[in-house]
Amino acid sequence: MTSPVGFTLLQLRYFLVAAERGSMTEASGALHIAQSAVSAAIHNLERDLRVQLFIRRRGRGLTLTPAGERLQSHARELLARAREVEREARGDGETISGPVAVGCFVTLAPYYLPPLFSECTRRYPGIEIDVVEAETDQLVQALGAGRIDFALTYGLGLSAEPDLRGETIARAPAYVIVPADHPLAGQGTVELAELSAEPLVLLDLPHSRDYFRSLVAATGTAPDVRYRTRSYETVRSLVARGLGYSVLNQRPATSQTYGGGEIAELELRDGSPPLEVKIASVKGMTQTARAQAVMGLLREVAAATIP
Repeated sequence: MTSPVGFTLLQLRYFLVAAERGSMTEASGALHIAQSAVSAAIHNLERDLRVQLFIRRRGRGLTLTPAGERLQSHARELLARAREVEREARGDGETISGPVAVGCFVTLAPYYLPPLFSECTRRYPGIEIDVVEAETDQLVQALGAGRIDFALTYGLGLSAEPDLRGETIARAPAYVIVPADHPLAGQGTVELAELSAEPLVLLDLPHSRDYFRSLVAATGTAPDVRYRTRSYETVRSLVARGLGYSVLNQRPATSQTYGGGEIAELELRDGSPPLEVKIASVKGMTQTARAQAVMGLLREVAAATIP
């Protein structure tokens, strides 16, 4: 026989709502039960686990202790798994439905999310995808806090996160963009050293900026960063205006920019390694059936439509 567990799923649910609301009173209102029931459930949970989960300050609500923060992530996973077990037991496990929280690196979103949403609507109409678009460090924090099920991001910065695992689903080679009337625009390929005398328009995002700088530095020249922006499309528009060249990875289907300008794309002859596009998730975390379904769709999207 298995050993008994010292807490209930109901206690975990009350704990999670109280942690989210930061107040026993607000939690009781959200749960539509008496505040005393919420307080008693959390008190018994702390007693059974022999840890303090909240710091209680009069007039300032609830603050999670380090033990409470650890339990919060595990409790979310346990309750999600319990709902999966319930559906399987009822015999309706074949109908995949419910929310899936997906993190997506900002520059990947325009390429992956539209086909993902379209295919998910067609094949799993009961799944509701909630997307957090952010930079890598923010996505890592969201994964650790349990706010998202998994993230789609570049591999940059993930190797330093021992609690995360990354599955490569695509590779995005670096390429150069120059104005459409640039002297090199028609030759199709280029070495970065050929552009060393020109200003670099830098996509100025954490990790990405270091990656692009390193590509130029590998030629033995220092990049002349004249303009920088956190917007992918602003980079393209600045280049189209003749203000410099840039290095990017994802390729739009058109050479036109939002501002009406035009750029030319050049393959790199430098042999620079491509960036890896990865699905990142927390090690040891069991994904729900619906999250696994969305991850499967992302793999298909990457294989079929991403150049």
